[in-house]
Amino acid sequence: MEPQSVYLDYNSTTPIDPDVFEQMRPFFTEHFGNPASRLHSYGWIADKAVQNARKQIATLIGAEAKEIIFTGGATESNNLAIRGVFEAYGYEGAHIISTQTEHKSVLEALEYVEKHGAKVTYIPVNSFGQITAEQIEEAITPDTILVSVIYGNNEFGSLNPIEEIGHITTKREIFFHTDAVQALGRTEIHVKDLNIDLLSMTAHKLYGPKGIGALYVRHIPRRVKLEPLIVGGGQEKGLRAGTLNVPGIVGFGKACEVATSNFHEENFALNELKNLFIKNLLDIPGTVLNGHPTQRLNNNISVQFGGVKNTDLIIALKNVACSTGSACSSDSAKPSHVLQAIGLNPEQIQSTIRFGIGRYTNIEQIDYVCSKIRTYIESVQKPELEFI
Repeated sequence: MEPQSVYLDYNSTTPIDPDVFEQMRPFFTEHFGNPASRLHSYGWIADKAVQNARKQIATLIGAEAKEIIFTGGATESNNLAIRGVFEAYGYEGAHIISTQTEHKSVLEALEYVEKHGAKVTYIPVNSFGQITAEQIEEAITPDTILVSVIYGNNEFGSLNPIEEIGHITTKREIFFHTDAVQALGRTEIHVKDLNIDLLSMTAHKLYGPKGIGALYVRHIPRRVKLEPLIVGGGQEKGLRAGTLNVPGIVGFGKACEVATSNFHEENFALNELKNLFIKNLLDIPGTVLNGHPTQRLNNNISVQFGGVKNTDLIIALKNVACSTGSACSSDSAKPSHVLQAIGLNPEQIQSTIRFGIGRYTNIEQIDYVCSKIRTYIESVQKPELEFI
C-alpha cells in the first residue's frame, strides 16, 4: 500500500519529539513567567527551567552551563560568533579564515565584516567538499583572529577535520568557530577535547522547536569576549538582549537530553539506514553520491541522478518530501554555491537531490522511495514505460 507521505527532508527541519512538546506545554500556559522577574514564583520557575536547559544542552557538547548563550536560531548564532569576535578583537586588516562551502549565514556575516575592514580567506575544498588542517595552518597570518569552519555540510553531508583544526588554532592562539547545526546530536561533540571556542546550534534540527538556537562561548581556559548584536536589556550576560523564549528554551534543552540518552543506539540505527539508502540509490543506473562516502553526516544523502532534472523527479515523487539543497536558499534561482565548490557543473547540480533521514524514517519508506525513483528514471530512459 502506498503511504500518504514520506518525509525525507530532516536536514531542513525535524518534527518536534512528543516528549519535547509535552515538556514545553506548561510554559505556554501555567508557567508563563518571565525569568527576569526575580521577585515572585512565576519568574523563579521560569528561570529554573532556563538554567536546567542550559545544563542539558551543555551536557550534549561537553561544555559548562554558563557557556551556553541563547539566540533566536543558528543564523543569529553564526552572526554573533563572527561579527562579535571581529567587533571585540578586530581592527583594520584583521584576518579571518573560512571555507567556500559555509552556510549562507556565515558567508554573509563574513561579507559584513569585510565591509568593515576585515580580510577574509576562503579555503577551497576538495571534490568531497572537505578541507585539511594543513590548509588552515598555511593560511594563518600574524593578523588572523578567527577561523570559522562548518562541522558537517548541510547540503552534501561531508565532515571536516574539526579536531585537527582545533589543535592548530589553539597552538596559534586563534579563536575557532564551527557551525555545528547539522552535526549536533548526530556525531560526538566534546568542545573541550576538540578545542572549539565558539559553536553554533539550533533546536529545530534536533526534534526541538523552531525559533530558538544557542551559541557555545568558551570560558575556560581562555574566555572569548564578544560584542553583542542586540542590546537593550542585558540578558544572556549582555550578549543577547530581550525577553527569553522560555518554552523554546525548555524544548531545546529536552531535545538535547533525549539526544544524549539515546545517542549511541539512535545513531547506530541511523547510520545503518543511511548506508542501505545509499546502496539502493547507487544501484540505480547513472546515480552518483555527492560528498565523502564515509566521512559524512549519518542522515544526509546527496545524489546526482544523471540525465534527470531534480525538480521533475521531485514533482514525480509527489508524496515524498526531499529537496534540491539548503532550505535557507531554496527560493533562490542561483545554483548551489557548495555544489559548485566541489566541482559540479550546471547539469550535475540540476540533477542533484538531497535526502535527509531521521528518527522516524524506516526501511519500508526507503524501499518505497528507491522503487519510485527507479521506476521514474526507467520511464524517462524508455518513454514507452508509464510512470505511475
